[in-house]
Amino acid sequence: MNLVRIKKPHTELAPFFTAFDEFFTRPLNEQVFNNGGNAFRPAVNVLDSPDHFTIELAAPGLNKSAFNLHVEKDTLTISATLENRSEETKPNYTRREFSFNSFKRSFTLPESVDTEKISANYENGILKVRLPKREEAQVKAARSIEIL
Repeated sequence: MNLVRIKKPHTELAPFFTAFDEFFTRPLNEQVFNNGGNAFRPAVNVLDSPDHFTIELAAPGLNKSAFNLHVEKDTLTISATLENRSEETKPNYTRREFSFNSFKRSFTLPESVDTEKISANYENGILKVRLPKREEAQVKAARSIEIL
């Protein structure tokens, strides 16, 4: 008696069904204007420490001046625009190419964030936004209470 391994047919077609479902569930304007969903959208990490939150946004190749951070009420919006232009001139023709990429990410801030003290720096392709917590929201260190 021999054992024969049978492939499950649905595992081979899973990427097709995922793309098919995505086509009908994503809004049409997002599919058309974002290159079919392949728009520039950097990865984000949100870190929580006892005295602050940190948002790390991976956006290599951008300049510090390309970023725009805006706080309105309880929403932090991070946006950037990357513009590439190239021009090649030869005796019989001139070729100019332009490409524009942009993104906009919004984060709802908890009430514990002190919006007046938000700071940001961009280094090695990572934008780090520091969101300090208000004094009353910070976790206090454990302490022993002496019984009198």
